[in-house]
Amino acid sequence: MHMKNVSPVTCRCKNISSCYGHCVTSQEGVSELDCFGKHLGLSRIGWKCVWTPVKHQTQRYTLCIEQKTHSKMHANISETSQTIYLSKRFNMTAHVFDKSDLKSCTKTVFRGSPQQLVRCGPPSNVHLNRHSRQLDIQASWRKEETKYIPLYSVRYKELNSTQWKEPPVQSKDRNRCTVGNLNASLSYEVQIECVANNKCTQCPWSEVFTVPPELTDTPVIEMVKDSRPQTKGRRLVIIKWKFAASELAEGYSVSVGKASGEDPIETFNTSRHLFIVTLSHSAYHLKITAFNGAGTSPAAQSTIRPLDDKDLYGKLNLTFNGNTSFTVSWVDDLIKTYSCFSVEWWTRGNKAAHKSFYEDENNYEVIPLHEPLELYKRYTFTLHTRPDKEPCNLKFINNSESTYGSIQSYFTEGSPISAPGNISSSNVTQRSMVLEWTSVSEKDTRGFLLGYILHYTESPDDRTDAETNVTVDAGSTSYELVDLKSNTVYQVQLSAFTAAGMGVRSSAVYFETKSTASLSIGGMIAGVLIGVALLLLVVNLGSWLLKRAKRILWPSIPNPGNSNAIQKIDGVCELELLEPINREKLEEEDANSLHIVDSREETSPVSNLHSNSDSCLHPNTDHEENQGPSETTADSAEPTKVDPQINMGLCRRDTATDSSAQDPTSDTIKPTRDTRQTDPVHISTVAHQCPQLSFMSDYTTMELFQQALTQCDPATISLEPHGQSEDTDSPLTRPEVDYIHQSLYDTVLHLSQGSTSPNEVYYTVL
Repeated sequence: MHMKNVSPVTCRCKNISSCYGHCVTSQEGVSELDCFGKHLGLSRIGWKCVWTPVKHQTQRYTLCIEQKTHSKMHANISETSQTIYLSKRFNMTAHVFDKSDLKSCTKTVFRGSPQQLVRCGPPSNVHLNRHSRQLDIQASWRKEETKYIPLYSVRYKELNSTQWKEPPVQSKDRNRCTVGNLNASLSYEVQIECVANNKCTQCPWSEVFTVPPELTDTPVIEMVKDSRPQTKGRRLVIIKWKFAASELAEGYSVSVGKASGEDPIETFNTSRHLFIVTLSHSAYHLKITAFNGAGTSPAAQSTIRPLDDKDLYGKLNLTFNGNTSFTVSWVDDLIKTYSCFSVEWWTRGNKAAHKSFYEDENNYEVIPLHEPLELYKRYTFTLHTRPDKEPCNLKFINNSESTYGSIQSYFTEGSPISAPGNISSSNVTQRSMVLEWTSVSEKDTRGFLLGYILHYTESPDDRTDAETNVTVDAGSTSYELVDLKSNTVYQVQLSAFTAAGMGVRSSAVYFETKSTASLSIGGMIAGVLIGVALLLLVVNLGSWLLKRAKRILWPSIPNPGNSNAIQKIDGVCELELLEPINREKLEEEDANSLHIVDSREETSPVSNLHSNSDSCLHPNTDHEENQGPSETTADSAEPTKVDPQINMGLCRRDTATDSSAQDPTSDTIKPTRDTRQTDPVHISTVAHQCPQLSFMSDYTTMELFQQALTQCDPATISLEPHGQSEDTDSPLTRPEVDYIHQSLYDTVLHLSQGSTSPNEVYYTVL
């Protein structure tokens, strides 16, 4: 509240209570009067009274201060506070009257001892930081009272809890206090007060501070990428990260500073997970943290490496002035544009040193050194330009300087103190081999490596004049030795050299070239393997080609069961006669002549095969007992009646030895007489007709013929005496020949001679 200065006046009433005795205390009126003192410096204390105003309207107040020695009255106060004067030796009483309403008057009273009314706090500034389940509190106080507050107390509770944790935590000093054993995932409420003493008799609690949950996760840097710079000497660095508890973070803090330690370290706050900054080619340290009202998360750190860009727009020269200074110079007339420069120098693995300077007259600068330059160490020197005026210190990080040029140099070079290692050979032949090795480290080189020297000689000849030395470029780690002798052991050593001379040699290693015998054996083995491989290939390929040719030129004979050559077969089969005959019986009995009957009638359709299979013709020929041989002719023999649905046919056979012509229409043929049989036998044939047969292949083989015979109905055959055969050379007259084979032979012979009638079908009957 703003306070209006009101001049104190002496109360005109001899007794203040008599003047305002009609005023009453009321919640509706003025209330909560409080008086206290504050340190003002120089051991002075300022006193003050404050109260709560009337709620329903603006009031005019009267404040009256009473002490033992005097009384003071402050009238017509429009504010709710008033500065007063008190004596610390006497107690005081303060009255506030509200007399704006003529009909009513309210008042409030305060009494106390000035020595107990000196108040310190609350703190003017508070900083809270959570980490490791702890809360660090930094509190600061008004300058006039800081020296009177050595310690302070902190009380806390979980958010939305009604009970404060007891007892309060006391600080270590007037600034810092730590509260431990907190739950990192919970929010807390905190209040602060000073610890009372005789200089600060009153220490009120501060306002309530809300502390959000602790940020325990560390940001993860996903990318630090150099983008193509828009101008030479500068680069755009893109930094990207992620944070697991991003919902708890209010933002992120990105700090970037030069690795050389040159100030400043610039901090950027962002709410994104991406940051882009323009930097020179120097090395920089990077730190990223998340933050909220409770503090910051653990920091993610990274180093932005120096950019070794040989395409810089400037050429830098360097001259050593002993080991305590050096002169850096440049070619371009930079002083027309820049007057502030900075030079950095470092050795590998060490922190860089830096020096900024102002130069507007010359294109060089002498840089003194605080520490002498080291021998045999490779230094890198980099010159930067800054668009500033004197002083030339770095003002900020982002887009502040450009790199002009860079150079590497040794103050003093030395020869290498170690040799190339891991010497090995490969591709060894009779006349050559390839040697390989690992290079010497920069630390052991002690200068700029100019190349390698390869020393080799025939072992065990160690004479110096027999050694051959070969120089190899510094960028190579292999070399092919040629024009060597076969079956010879060579001793090989390697050394590196700089401008200061050749370094130490490596340990001797030995390699042997191949001999002629080993090469011949190897060639023979290779030839045998190649020959075997070719043979296997030819065999497999030839077998495949042979199968293909056989399949094309000589197709496989199909299953006779699938033959279609014989479409219809009609004939007479006498299976009943064949079944009881065996080989021994046939050899003992006389052979009968072959009876042939042909038929030129049309065969029944294939569809009638099953219907005709049970219909057989039974022609009967009468015979008399003890009657001699007789001939049956077409005139004397009565033809058998045949069903028109049945096609009847008997086999016809013409033999070379049969001189008599037979009537093709006759039913019987005079049989020939067996010369070995004395009693004539009469033959009478009764045949059954066979059903029609159909075949699907193009072959007339014995198996097909037997299949046709098995489908015929049995025929009844009666034997009659007949005369001896005049043809003794016929196959049928030889008992040693199988009868079945004879009949098949005759049938195949007839078929092989060709048939002029497409309707003739042949059967052989014994």
